Amino acid sequence: MPSQPSKELETFDNPHPERDYHIHMEIPEFTCLCPKTGQPDFATLILDYIPDQKCVELKSLKMYVWSYRNEGAFHEAVTNRILDDLARATQPRFMRLTAKFYVRGGIFTNVVAEQRQPGWTPPQRVDLAAFEPQSNTRG
Repeated sequence: MPSQPSKELETFDNPHPERDYHIHMEIPEFTCLCPKTGQPDFATLILDYIPDQKCVELKSLKMYVWSYRNEGAFHEAVTNRILDDLARATQPRFMRLTAKFYVRGGIFTNVVAEQRQPGWTPPQRVDLAAFEPQSNTRG
């Protein structure tokens, strides 16, 4: 039986809940419909999150994204709705969804929505560039 679109997001237990680590996903085939014209809108969704106890399962995410294909939605509304649904399912420490909609009428639209757990602060970023080996050129 072929797969069907679904609004159900499945999760699995985070294998390392004791650690803050970054999950990055790029979803280049998001489509929905313009609620004014009915024309298709195309976007790349970029999901970045720090999981807590749950991670989103990829096949369910694919079916979830597919479920928007025939729905009318403004870019701002659909981006925030997807973030809300993902955050509700996974309860992450931090989550950011960036929706990069392709040009329509000469305008690119990028919508960025974020959510974080109360009290969670990101660890200080480690910059390893200072430790990169210098090229050793001899003349």
